[in-house]
Amino acid sequence: MTPDAADPAPRRRGRPSRATAETGPDARTRILEAARTEFAARGYDKTSIRGIAKAAGVDAALVHHYFGTKDDVFAAAIELSFEPALVVPGILGSDKEGLGERLARYFIAIWENPASRTPLLAVMRSALTNEAAAKVLRGFVLRRLLERIAEQLDVPDPTFRAELAASHMVGIAMLRYVIRAEPLASADPEMIIAMVAPTLQRYLTESPDPAGASPSGPPSPSGE
Repeated sequence: MTPDAADPAPRRRGRPSRATAETGPDARTRILEAARTEFAARGYDKTSIRGIAKAAGVDAALVHHYFGTKDDVFAAAIELSFEPALVVPGILGSDKEGLGERLARYFIAIWENPASRTPLLAVMRSALTNEAAAKVLRGFVLRRLLERIAEQLDVPDPTFRAELAASHMVGIAMLRYVIRAEPLASADPEMIIAMVAPTLQRYLTESPDPAGASPSGPPSPSGE
């Protein structure tokens, strides 16, 4: 055996090989997991495609290839926590009865799970200060989750109903998990679900009382 053939050429250190890092079925998954971690640790503004790529052990071009822009990666990282395609049928169930409870239980469970809560905290905090992050959050929570549920219920004004439900749940998430306002922050999750479920049920399924609402605005104090 000649000296030249005795040992293979040494691998460059500090970077995975192209075969293991940039190809294969797990490359996209690694990018998503890295994106969740980066957004959670740095927030939206300070996270970059290059940083996500470095954390995932791939080239930045591969992140663009799979997801496009930073907004698109951000949206995909949110979807990884919510998985709307999997959960919407279960939330809808076979009928409208219990929809509010199923939705409240799903939403609280997502936030109570430390694995999904960490990136969601980054999403909420980023949305408060960054319009791009807020746009992604609005588009996902409303259009990909709640509007899809409302539309399949065949009720009037599904978008408006979805926004009311979103405002209720996002408000709870903000006070309980971001601001940590007491006593809500320490309340038992089952108590929150029991209190919130009837309101979500009403938002998404019940018809408004014509006597109590008017297209031109709320009734005057005198009833006129």
